[in-house]
Amino acid sequence: MTPADTGASTTVGAAASVSDAPETRDSRMAPGGPGYRRMSFALFLAGVATFALLYSTQALLPLISGDLGVTAGDASWTVAAATGGLALFVLPMSALSERFGRRTVMTASLAVAVTVGLLVPFAPSLPALVALRAVQGAALAGLPASATAYLAEEVTPRALVTAIGLFVAGNSVGGMSGRVITGWVAQEWGWRIAVGVIGVVAVACAVAFRMLLPAPKHFTPGSLRPRVLARTVRGHLADPLLRRLYAIGALFMTVFGGVYTVIGYRLAEAPFSLPQGLIGSIFLVYLVGTVSASTAGRLVGRLGRRGALYLGGSTTAAGLLLTLAPSLPLVLLGLVLITAGFFAGHAVASSAVGKTATHGRAQASALYQSAYYVGSSAGSTVGAVAFHSGGWAGTVRVGLLAVLGVVAITAVGSLAARRQAGGSPVRVLSMPR
Repeated sequence: MTPADTGASTTVGAAASVSDAPETRDSRMAPGGPGYRRMSFALFLAGVATFALLYSTQALLPLISGDLGVTAGDASWTVAAATGGLALFVLPMSALSERFGRRTVMTASLAVAVTVGLLVPFAPSLPALVALRAVQGAALAGLPASATAYLAEEVTPRALVTAIGLFVAGNSVGGMSGRVITGWVAQEWGWRIAVGVIGVVAVACAVAFRMLLPAPKHFTPGSLRPRVLARTVRGHLADPLLRRLYAIGALFMTVFGGVYTVIGYRLAEAPFSLPQGLIGSIFLVYLVGTVSASTAGRLVGRLGRRGALYLGGSTTAAGLLLTLAPSLPLVLLGLVLITAGFFAGHAVASSAVGKTATHGRAQASALYQSAYYVGSSAGSTVGAVAFHSGGWAGTVRVGLLAVLGVVAITAVGSLAARRQAGGSPVRVLSMPR
């Protein structure tokens, strides 16, 4: 505050400004600052638990099919129900997050999800298993949107992409470890013991998360009134940039969900005929996603957001084409490229949502997560149906169409940016660089 504002002399004002300097400095967390490492590790563990639970049955689908006597398409509902439950409930959970706080909602969500995870191994039939998985997905809905909103409020803007990338990296580690662990455990003791082990691992992650995550300092409670929520959601959906980001997230996840739901069936068949343990180990390629997600900030710095999305889409498409080869090394290389392209694109798009939304960040993130997991459910189901009717080539065709959609939407954003650059100086409603 200047002397003119206070009526104080220049000397007094200067002294006050010196003493007040720590208060005017940005108090949000930044790399190397207090609490940043604890926060990063806590949300990393939350990401591990979320993806480990959410996709705990994905690597086990051939065993579930055999044990329960169902087709690949039927078994895929154990994945689609969880992601669909998350997609359906992520917006209501984000509203609770706005009212009761990000940390509170994330803690409650993990508590319910891990409890259901300990019940999943005892499901007596496919309908019961699908129902439990749907409840588990609905519970996990409190994590993704709340975590992104927490980061947008508690982390400096310059560090936001990196921080979200670390959370996404936790997702990739959770997805990888869940599938690898379940693969080897199921080979010895069956799929029920395997998902039980994942439930125990998720309990440990949930406890550590709650102990480590710093209390929020910049959260302001919002309203639970339906009209306020509906107005916020309408505002986000009216923004062309946010709509494009939501579509990009959904399409990227359609590819990823389809590929990793069906890959186990393909590798169990000729010419590969791999045992369940080795099929589960294929998911070690998720480590590539950990790296690509955590370095998304540097990628954006070099190529811009649109350039990073083009690179993610083209890398994913190249990987899809490589997986058509009847050679295991080429299939593995293709999975590496698909995973790297997907996680990079997801980290870029989700961080752009956090930066674009100036209010109702939890709802903006929730809409992205809803679209994202709708894409996962669609990819899991459509990919399995395509595999049943046309083999692996059918699943690849579905993935290539989704990647084409990502490229087309990003191109629309590029054209809109060029038009806006030559027009009026209002806010650019395109993919920011």
